Amino acid sequence: MLDVQRWAEIRRMRLVENLSIHEIVRRTGHDRNTVRRAIRRDGPPVYRRPKRSSKLDPHRPRIHELLREDPAIPSLVIRERITEEEGYAGGKTILDDYVRDLRPVFRPPRTHQRTVYRRGEICQFDLWEPSAPIPVGHGQLRRGWVVVAVMGWSRAGAGALVFSKRLEDIAGGISHCLRSLGGLPKTLVFDREGALHAGEGRPTEAFAAYLGQLGVGWHFCDPRDPQAKGVVERLQLYLETSFEPGRGYANHLDFQGQLERWFSERANARTHRSTRAVPAERLAAEREAMRPLPERMPQTARRWVTRVPAQPFVRLDTNDYSLDPRFAGRRVEVRAGQRELLAVALDTGELVCRHRRRFARHLTIAAPEHEGALRELRVGRRGEVEVELRPLERYDALIAP
Repeated sequence: MLDVQRWAEIRRMRLVENLSIHEIVRRTGHDRNTVRRAIRRDGPPVYRRPKRSSKLDPHRPRIHELLREDPAIPSLVIRERITEEEGYAGGKTILDDYVRDLRPVFRPPRTHQRTVYRRGEICQFDLWEPSAPIPVGHGQLRRGWVVVAVMGWSRAGAGALVFSKRLEDIAGGISHCLRSLGGLPKTLVFDREGALHAGEGRPTEAFAAYLGQLGVGWHFCDPRDPQAKGVVERLQLYLETSFEPGRGYANHLDFQGQLERWFSERANARTHRSTRAVPAERLAAEREAMRPLPERMPQTARRWVTRVPAQPFVRLDTNDYSLDPRFAGRRVEVRAGQRELLAVALDTGELVCRHRRRFARHLTIAAPEHEGALRELRVGRRGEVEVELRPLERYDALIAP
């Protein structure tokens, strides 16, 4: 059989140099018929091995039937079925390769189009969970999530650490991200998170109230459709590969500080692979198409009304925070945000307490002024009088001989 180079040389002699077949035979030493076949062949010679039968051939109809019934059936299950039913004696690799090539016929894979965003059009949000718990002080660690946001056009991102999936915490994280991005996009895109989604693409009443105060639109992605918000999904992957490795945190405040520095110095300062531009520079241009933030962002603190008990403490997240004991028996409104917890008397509007929010668990946080007020009230109720404390030397002098 002629190789490709000899075949090309024979055709050159005939078609370019216009040599006779006799001359070509003399120069190449090939048989006349071989030379004639090479000249008549339009394509290069290809070696084709005759197809051999496979141990898989008798079982192909059954494999087709199983895939038709369930296109997602694993190849391991197919092997077990055809072995039990038809005595398949072939190997695993040949079956896996055949099923891999055949499965798209019965379950065509989903295809995706490239999406182009306009300036200020959308901002995608998601919850990303760090791989390790976050230190929260008092020798404790706690599971946390990061509310991640990214603008569609500029690819500028922001993040906020939260410790629960309650609406108040997620909404607080969204507000933090919007303040970092410096404006309001037209539409916010979310997963169907339970605290946000009421069903059928509708927000919960509380979340709808939050969005209404911001004056933005919303879109909830379909279930099991992470590709619909691929921009924020890729940013989360970048967090896992660039932000997390080799880092340590003193506490949750240190985590948030490092996260914000990473966004400003790394994620938003790099040249983005898709846009071939720096996100921070594009964000400056995108802000021109975004609405300004409202003067007062929506309240995201957790609020409830309670009556100050005889033991003047209020409980939040397994922690007890002290209240002013002088307000015992009166109703107060408690407001718990990400940074502080405060209580206000409903009848007079007086401040009943203000504490820094703690995320460690099972703590008792008592303000010194509350302890002092409680001591004064206890002395007054008992009618106790202050007694002079005399040194023991005076009593020694009295009983001395």
